[in-house]
Amino acid sequence: MTIKFYKYQGAGNDFIIIDNRFGEFEGNKEKAAIQLCNRKFGIGSDGLIFIENSDSSIFEIDFLNPDGSRSFCGNGSRCAVQFMYDIGGVEKQTTFEAIDGEHSAEITELGVLIEMNDVKKVDCIDSSYFAETGSPHYVSYFDNIDELDIIEFGHNIRYSNTYKAKGTNVNAVEELGQNHIKVRTYERGVENETLACGTGVTACALSYAILKDLENETIDIDAVGGQLKVSFVKAKNNSFTNIWLEGPAMFVYKGEVNV
Repeated sequence: MTIKFYKYQGAGNDFIIIDNRFGEFEGNKEKAAIQLCNRKFGIGSDGLIFIENSDSSIFEIDFLNPDGSRSFCGNGSRCAVQFMYDIGGVEKQTTFEAIDGEHSAEITELGVLIEMNDVKKVDCIDSSYFAETGSPHYVSYFDNIDELDIIEFGHNIRYSNTYKAKGTNVNAVEELGQNHIKVRTYERGVENETLACGTGVTACALSYAILKDLENETIDIDAVGGQLKVSFVKAKNNSFTNIWLEGPAMFVYKGEVNV
């Protein structure tokens, strides 16, 4: 089967997008993700996105990791919103459905802004943190993350006895200044470092709010592949509401591929 695809990236986090609202793709999505996301034998990306029709929202994002598993993806969602706007499928303000429910989104001067789900609690684990921000994220702080072997560090946490059953993403954070952090992320499903991770920088921003006792702020985040922003309102017991993720989302190229 030959199908059209679009390649987008958000701060270096790259995705293959297939518009399936008219049902052109009839194959196995999990196998397609494993094939197409492979950087040697496929197109290569950090995830595969199918745009589907939705009964409750403007459109649905069906996101698959390179290993065929599903999760919510912040940067992938932002890229999907930009794609839909580029083809005239949505206005500047829109909504979409994802694996974790409905989200609001907006095209802005900085790129795409999306609303994340509320986070009921960020757990403090010794000097580290754990949060579910659409995907599970472990967060630790370092003085110089450029010197860190993020693959070894991430692999050791992701496959530890605590997390190996379900897996977790692993983030290393360095404070650069007031409300300004730098982040590197090891992603489960990719099993490697990615140049950015939307749910990851969100978890890092929320952990930073706890560390610095912040209540209603916007955090500037330097990912390896670009800059992102996370705003939030901190509530009781390390819970958070009104969480928004903003950053660039750009078209790279389009083509056709045999699946």
